Amino acid sequence: MAKTTGEGESAGKVEFKTTGKLDKNEQLKGSITPSLVFATISAIMGSLQFGYNTGVINNPQSVIQEFFNETNYKRSGSYMPEEKERFLWSTTVAIFAVGGMMGSFLAGPLADRLGRKGGLLLNNLLALVAGAFMGLSKIAGSYEMLIIGRLLVGINCGINTGIVPLYLSEISPFNLRGGIGVFNQLGVTIGILLSQILGLPIVLGTDDLWPLLLALTAAPAIIQIVTLPFCYESPRYLLILKGKKHKAETALEWFRGNKDVENDIAEMTTEYEKEKSEEKVSIIGLITSKALRRPLVISIVLQLSQQFSGINAVLYYSTLLFISAGVPEDLAAYVTLSTGCVMVSMTIVSIPLMDKAGRRTLHLWGLGIMFIWSILLTVSLLIEEIWSPAAYISIVCVIFFTVGFALGPGSIPWLIVAELFSQGPRPAAISVAFFVNWTANFVVGLVFPSMLNGLQDFVFLVFVVLLGGFWLFTFKFLPETKNKSFDEISALFRKDDPVTQYSSDKKTYSPLMGEERSDSS
Repeated sequence: MAKTTGEGESAGKVEFKTTGKLDKNEQLKGSITPSLVFATISAIMGSLQFGYNTGVINNPQSVIQEFFNETNYKRSGSYMPEEKERFLWSTTVAIFAVGGMMGSFLAGPLADRLGRKGGLLLNNLLALVAGAFMGLSKIAGSYEMLIIGRLLVGINCGINTGIVPLYLSEISPFNLRGGIGVFNQLGVTIGILLSQILGLPIVLGTDDLWPLLLALTAAPAIIQIVTLPFCYESPRYLLILKGKKHKAETALEWFRGNKDVENDIAEMTTEYEKEKSEEKVSIIGLITSKALRRPLVISIVLQLSQQFSGINAVLYYSTLLFISAGVPEDLAAYVTLSTGCVMVSMTIVSIPLMDKAGRRTLHLWGLGIMFIWSILLTVSLLIEEIWSPAAYISIVCVIFFTVGFALGPGSIPWLIVAELFSQGPRPAAISVAFFVNWTANFVVGLVFPSMLNGLQDFVFLVFVVLLGGFWLFTFKFLPETKNKSFDEISALFRKDDPVTQYSSDKKTYSPLMGEERSDSS
């Protein structure tokens, strides 16, 4: 068994001496422990926050638009023009994604400066302020407060989407990293389903109660504020970024449920030794690095495969889609619940599959299923006018389309970024990749209504083409990362890239910075 010895608890450099050889991956395998489960549930409150605010605005649309009109009437003595009402509603929906873009760029620096746990805890303050703004907007007669609240909670969710997957990947044993990572998406899907249920007209989606519906965004934040302090910081962050070996050991013992953590420490120390001579990778350094270009491109394309798959069209406009397919308007909101239930169920199913079938396989299967059912959905929309049962076939198509999304594209893009990069560039990579994700989210929300109006029954053919392209890209370029340590995954890119294999007696190529350094550095 590999052992490590070392001293030093400073936040700066710390020297470790490693004796013996690092055992094989079998020795690094861990098991599910109560501590790991508790920390995971606490962390994914941030994911639930994201899912809840993605779906919460859908059902109460009409009553919120009435609030806009009533507020304008009280201020000016006249109802606002239809164009202004549409603009305010579009702004209320889209400003959430704008906040997400802002928050995604803050995630990496926050995670490095305050730690993964510290960043999540501080971020909850934004959710509490956002909940207050949205919840009090009707009493104050201010739709500006509602829009500001949506912006703030968007920033909160942007930060959460960056830090939560990072924290989960770093506290998990490598053989459970995929399954634990899926819990991030499980939190998102549960949040979406809760927002759909609570937003029904018979629950909180009413003229009087919609402010409470939006204010409930504070609930996950409160739960995390109460529970996360009982969890430990990421051991990988403590050891590699802060050089606090004893604290890292204590954290690992808590997460693993035993004191036999020598191999985990040795594996982290190996990564630390490879990176300690490297400067920290900034976002600019990441973008300009040739050595990091391939994993960065893969990360970005996978983010696009999630957002441009068509799933956001289903989430944002599912009720409208069902109505246009012929489902009675009073039933459409309830039919929309089927998508939320399917996403939660299939995400649970994908948890054990993630570390058995693998990320690449599930992503290919998910994209393939979505590709097939988006074609069938287009056909059902086209024949609905001449064959009325096709309206209900479209519901089946949407459900199976959602199955494909939950199987792979729903969760894998979130967890794969943390796996494709070593500790140095990982926070910067997460910021860039998730900024792209939120930007694509914003574009779909902005463009899809016009697409639906212009293309009508052919609207999903756009996503058919995109899904086909994403499937081919995944098949060609995405490596399998299941049951591999972070260092082994980095080695996959060094092996495939002849430039990063370059070495001589005098110089060694740095896969972290994309530049040469002397061996003495």
